[in-house]
Amino acid sequence: MASTVTTSKDSAATSRPGYGRLLRTRGAWTFLLPGFAARQPFAMLTLSIVLLVQHTTGSYGAAGAVAAVTGVSMALFAPYTGRLADRHGQRAVLVPGVLVHAAAGLGLTALALNGAPLWALFAAAVPTGASVPQVGPMVRARWGVRLKGSPLMATAAAFESVTDEFTFVVGPLLATALCTTVDPSAGLLAEAALTLVGGLLFAAQKGTQPPVAMTADGRTRVRHASALRVPGVRVLVVTFLGIGSVFGGMQVSLAAYTESIGEPGLNGVLYGVFAAGNMLAGLACGAIAWKVAPQRRLLVAYAALALAASALWTADSALLLGALGLLVGMCIAPALITGYTLVESLVPAGARTEAFTWLTGAVALGQAAAVTVAGQFEDRLWDGAGFLVPMGGTLLALATLLALRSRLAGAPRGRTVARGVGHREPVAVD
Repeated sequence: MASTVTTSKDSAATSRPGYGRLLRTRGAWTFLLPGFAARQPFAMLTLSIVLLVQHTTGSYGAAGAVAAVTGVSMALFAPYTGRLADRHGQRAVLVPGVLVHAAAGLGLTALALNGAPLWALFAAAVPTGASVPQVGPMVRARWGVRLKGSPLMATAAAFESVTDEFTFVVGPLLATALCTTVDPSAGLLAEAALTLVGGLLFAAQKGTQPPVAMTADGRTRVRHASALRVPGVRVLVVTFLGIGSVFGGMQVSLAAYTESIGEPGLNGVLYGVFAAGNMLAGLACGAIAWKVAPQRRLLVAYAALALAASALWTADSALLLGALGLLVGMCIAPALITGYTLVESLVPAGARTEAFTWLTGAVALGQAAAVTVAGQFEDRLWDGAGFLVPMGGTLLALATLLALRSRLAGAPRGRTVARGVGHREPVAVD
């Protein structure tokens, strides 16, 4: 007679994934709450720099350039930070990182308020960006440890996207309110303080951080190969560069538009609507039991994003711009979530924090380039010309994605993954 007894693990694997099950994962709340606090300042950084430097210099081009240096610096250093976290543990990297970031943010604020030359602002922007704590990728890596082999991984990716976008609803509103009603420097000062407090709280959660691979003699196992050697990760990097161009183009162009109509306080509202669309779509994506392959979902979502972003520059009213921003935001979430979900099948566990930081860094780099170009467009062309940047960025990334989509196929289970990045870790068998 066949047994009717099933283990909780078997039951979990066959039941429908959902947010309720995800949030009941043992130990999840110990890193979710401090993780949310630690990543909140990231949504404030670029906009706070733009508003402060534009106030002190009178130029959106200069403000965008300083913000771009910050973004490029973060994009270049983020993967290295992720690799160090994989090798030595998240806490060992995070604690000194938040201390440096808070000090660098304060230095940049002081230089801007004292009328320092542009080159000095660039110099201060480098450590500010390089030390941005990579809390989002670290949280995703912790989910990977807790949910190894579980169908909840896709739900976790959606949940993290929703969390990220919720910070981008709150962050711009908070930064705009502080910079316009308190002081132009208040946004950046608050960002530095929140980074310090939130980052230290998150680093204190040692029990949930991914274990560091050790050799037989107790030394840290060194992994020389980078997650970027996986072909699919390189395709995703280009894809996320295009998503970054939407974030950067929207930030500068919305700020310039609302100032041109005499309603600068509306900037945070419009950007909040854009981020809210992203968040709502992310919630829906996590609640759906997808039967379509993630590679195909990414293609469809990205095509919709490029189409929606191509309409932004045509908006001639705040109402229409808000509606289009909502639509663009709703198209971003499926692309982001699917891209992060694909990392699980493309990259071994020992290199996933680095892989996630490559994607996060790509968004930051695309955002930095978009902030620079959109700022120049707003200064030199017509009001709203900066919205051409999201259109161009997403169309170029979509063309790349279509041409190289075959590289997103995951490696067969149980085999070595892509050019020696690492081997599949042994799984305990009951």
